[in-house]
Amino acid sequence: MKKQRVKKLPNYPGSLKTHSLLTIFILCEAVAIIAQAYFLARAITFLFDRMPIGEVIPDIGFFFVAFVIRYLITHIEMAAADKYAAKSAQMLRDRLMQTYFGRSHAFVRQIGIGHLVTLAMEGVDHVKRYVEIIGVRMIKTAVIPAFIVIFVFLYDPISSVILVLAVPIIVIFMILLGLAAQMMADRQYETYTRLSNHFIDSLKGLETLAYLGKSREHAKKIEQVSGDYRNATMRTLRVAFLSTFALDFFTSLSIAFVAVGLGLRLIEGDITLLPALTILILAPEYFSPIKQVGKDYHATLDGQLAMQEIDNLISTEESRQTNEQTELFDWQQDSVLTFDKVTVGIAEKKLLDDLRFNIRTGWNGIIGASGSGKSTLINVLAGLLLPTDGSIQINDQPVSSLKNESWFEQIAYIPQAPYVFPLSLADNIRFYALDASDEEVQQMIQEIGLEDLVRSFPAGIHEKIGEGGRSISGGQEQRIAIARALLSGKPVILLDEPTAHLDIETEYEIKQLMLRVFKDKFVILATHRLHWLKQLDHILFLESGELKHQGTHEQLMNQSGNYVSFVRWGKEESG
Repeated sequence: MKKQRVKKLPNYPGSLKTHSLLTIFILCEAVAIIAQAYFLARAITFLFDRMPIGEVIPDIGFFFVAFVIRYLITHIEMAAADKYAAKSAQMLRDRLMQTYFGRSHAFVRQIGIGHLVTLAMEGVDHVKRYVEIIGVRMIKTAVIPAFIVIFVFLYDPISSVILVLAVPIIVIFMILLGLAAQMMADRQYETYTRLSNHFIDSLKGLETLAYLGKSREHAKKIEQVSGDYRNATMRTLRVAFLSTFALDFFTSLSIAFVAVGLGLRLIEGDITLLPALTILILAPEYFSPIKQVGKDYHATLDGQLAMQEIDNLISTEESRQTNEQTELFDWQQDSVLTFDKVTVGIAEKKLLDDLRFNIRTGWNGIIGASGSGKSTLINVLAGLLLPTDGSIQINDQPVSSLKNESWFEQIAYIPQAPYVFPLSLADNIRFYALDASDEEVQQMIQEIGLEDLVRSFPAGIHEKIGEGGRSISGGQEQRIAIARALLSGKPVILLDEPTAHLDIETEYEIKQLMLRVFKDKFVILATHRLHWLKQLDHILFLESGELKHQGTHEQLMNQSGNYVSFVRWGKEESG
């Protein structure tokens, strides 16, 4: 797919104020440039006419004043542009990260983790460079040549016509070479995106590759992708160097035309030395902004692409948030969650297809083999994944998705491997209830059976655990996650293979604990463990993203179908 580019002044917070200030400064710079050229030409002309040096000193002084003012203004312009670019880059990085964390796992997989990391890090830096350059350059290109050509026209209309006619020739060559450079840069950017995704995926799977003995074989693929990026970069640089040479050549040729015309008319007496010298000094200043835009074009190619991608991501997220449902509801004991023809897909691939079910308070199981869609459905229920079709209802109230603040207030999520923060045991348990007292934390610890662990800590519940603190077992991590959910008082509990990685004895203990403490909750459990089946009040059996059967374990075992085959296969595997 062809990449889109931004080719305009950035419109971020503060852009109007910054660009207005830059316009004022550049207008002053244009006046300083003309004054600098005029007084320098006067000083040279007077010296050429053998005037006393004393009479020339004021003109030399005015020249130096204009020179200093010009470069002070230039410094202020760059400082203002840099400040605006830095603020815009920080804003984009913050909003991009908010967008990233606010979107679904499927969205992340579709975009590519490596590409998202590249956008957040180097992509934002490219945008900063683009914002810093483009504001000053575009305004200068519009203001300074216009001021100069008007001034030259008042002095010598013929020279002003030559200056104006030279611009289209330069622009045509800039467009031709720019299109070639853009095509090369697009290929380079696509290769770089592939390289970044490949690098992140390789980094994540490095341990697995080494374990399988595939690291050397994979190194060849890394070398190939890196070589493709190197070749694309070299092709882009060749075009960039060629366009820079052509740009310098044509601007020099245009200045030469002006100089030759002035020289011939100076010899013939059609023009005097002062205006001729002033115009000759101003000619390079006239072409300078145009030439600089051409040079900066290559430096901003990646920034244009990154800016467009980041803006699209942010605008899509803002549009989604605007259209997001904001209904308020509370989950009660008699509440019902309904899925009606719910479909979830990425691009043209369906992950879940036409799901229809009603579930309520009690233990609800999402059962199926690996790859059947259990985790995908859990992600939908957790609000991490948005349906592409169908409707969801809570208490007969339709919602576009479960990515809803009101729903988030109702749920506690316990994954297969809960994250333990490098904080105290008490702070870890307070994850969903930050205002909970130490007495409430102590009650949760007694409830989940962690008293012995707490007694072994010198600081008790205030002992630091996790990274940089006391290490704890997988079973203890699960107990802490259960304590978090209990302390929160949330009525909806989502469990994603909560005992899959535990040993048999610990798994049994955690299972019994969950069954006891969550008996009055609305529990949704995704698992392939057969020992859970008899404890489930309602089972959703998935296969290849489709809901094949639903009901109690006894009801499904009395039916001949895929569920019975799954249970028999599981027993054979475990036996």
